[in-house]
Amino acid sequence: MHRTLGLIGSGMIGTSIARLAISAGFGVVVSNSRGPETLADLVTELGGQARAATPAEAARAADLVVAAIPLVAHRKLPAAALAGKTVLDTANYYPERDGHLTELDTGASTSSALIQRHLADSHVVKAFNTITPHQLLSLARPADATDRSALPIAGDNASAKAEATHLLNRLGYDAVDIGPLTDSWRTEPNTPAYIRPYLGEIPATDVDAFLRWTRQTPGIPVPATQLTELIEAAVRQTAGEAKLPSAD
Repeated sequence: MHRTLGLIGSGMIGTSIARLAISAGFGVVVSNSRGPETLADLVTELGGQARAATPAEAARAADLVVAAIPLVAHRKLPAAALAGKTVLDTANYYPERDGHLTELDTGASTSSALIQRHLADSHVVKAFNTITPHQLLSLARPADATDRSALPIAGDNASAKAEATHLLNRLGYDAVDIGPLTDSWRTEPNTPAYIRPYLGEIPATDVDAFLRWTRQTPGIPVPATQLTELIEAAVRQTAGEAKLPSAD
């Protein structure tokens, strides 16, 4: 059973995962690119089960690691410190933020496969990339809840996906295994399973207003059966611009 969760990235999605992990009884080591001293307020808010560290220190201390960073920053992940670890990748590809990457624009690869290439000695599992930060908190439910939601995972290693499934269950979600990292495009931006099912009709607005709106919206439960249907309905798009704000 996992005892310590490492967070590389302390943005909105990383912070939401940290809060759920603390509530589930995990010890949490949070980190970012700016240094542990910038996380003092967050650690105080999270309480005694949390501490701050550098990304490499968080990677070494953790039984399981969540990389909650923008895709453009993935080469900064500490590959040596993450060797042998299961790494949950929350990143989404936004060309307007990350710059156009030919492998992704043409559909030759997926964002998670790029991260797996960088972390050659780790086991990458795509997770947490289809839900906004507030809804990740508000939709978490106990295992026996009738309105429990599911989140998709993808990965190339069965044991790593089992670890991810166990973590999701502890945090309040069922997991839907969509296959290897080559199939993780089925949950990328602009696919049926991405963000919208957990929110309903999204008002036309800018990114800041959208995020304010999500904080006032409780969210809509998405059970595993519905999520599976949405994933199966996905059609691969290439060379497009992602239109919805990032869940990173």
